[in-house]
Amino acid sequence: MARPLLFALFLCPALAFGQARKYSNEFLQLGVGSRSFGMSGAVISSVDDVTASYWNPAGLMNMRTPTQASLMHSPYFSGIAKYDYAGMATFVQDNTAVIGASIIRFGVDDIPDTSELIDADGNINYDRVKSFSASDYAFLFSYARKHQNKNKKDSGLNYGGNIKIVHRKVGEFGKSWGFGIDVGAQYKYKRFVFSAVGRDITTTFNAWSYNPDKFETVYEYTGQTIPKNSTEITLPRLILGASYYAKVSEDFGVTTEANFSFTTDGRRNVLVAADPVSIDPVVGLEANYKKVIYLRGGIGNIQQTKDFDGKESYTFQPNMGLGIRLKNFSIDYALTNIGNQSDAIYSNVFSVRLDFEKKK
Repeated sequence: MARPLLFALFLCPALAFGQARKYSNEFLQLGVGSRSFGMSGAVISSVDDVTASYWNPAGLMNMRTPTQASLMHSPYFSGIAKYDYAGMATFVQDNTAVIGASIIRFGVDDIPDTSELIDADGNINYDRVKSFSASDYAFLFSYARKHQNKNKKDSGLNYGGNIKIVHRKVGEFGKSWGFGIDVGAQYKYKRFVFSAVGRDITTTFNAWSYNPDKFETVYEYTGQTIPKNSTEITLPRLILGASYYAKVSEDFGVTTEANFSFTTDGRRNVLVAADPVSIDPVVGLEANYKKVIYLRGGIGNIQQTKDFDGKESYTFQPNMGLGIRLKNFSIDYALTNIGNQSDAIYSNVFSVRLDFEKKK
């Protein structure tokens, strides 16, 4: 009986990937860039760098330099999981458009595979233990343009979109490929910016396939059905946001932003929980000194919880961060709370950005 128990222990996470469930491709909801993490993801209006490829592709038109590249690394769950991002974007067509490419990976590596720990004679041999990775990948290809308005210099419309390819793999047990489209827009009016982002507007899908050879033995012991190839879908999500930039003095400025995420997959435990649409608000703030030193904060993940006595209360997720920009190099840090304020599990997020000046 030891053999099927060991199989079940390590294969259950793999099987979960293939089941039809409400929360699909959730790793793509984490976000990218330490600035965004420090502001709880309230950035779809104020994002103005290469990370806009993820948050709102329209924001790529606000890049300060012709070409930018960014890297991010974040350990999750005490380093068990690793979340990484790399992106690059550049102006094209006489600076009237921007193209970009990004890659996101969320993975757990070195998971023990004990399927061959016990041989046919019942002998335990630890040299037969292998390891595998459960990894999620997303490849984003972005394009953005600016709608020219010669009559209003302090106003303007940016728009853009993403084509994304999603690849998920659980060792040799199963894998999937998926496809989706995101669109976004930003409208600037004086010091205000109003934004809208539609994610997975075509309903992103993941087509799963499984390796039956990795399941036959354990399923013979348990009497279960070997999983069949299946398709998993991610329903559309609409995000609306607005930001305001206040110039406090010659050296100091403050950006405030609020975003509202409308999910279409039924009731979720968010501030406005309804069926079929739930609304999840987040707010963020960024203060800068000469646009060199940045301090950030944000609040998100507002949920209603019950204690053991049945008393209801609201919890929230605070985040904070800081950044330094030295000429064409920027480094950002965020301390994020992936639990709640009473049971915090903090994660440190680092990201860097390089700005490349146009060749003379």
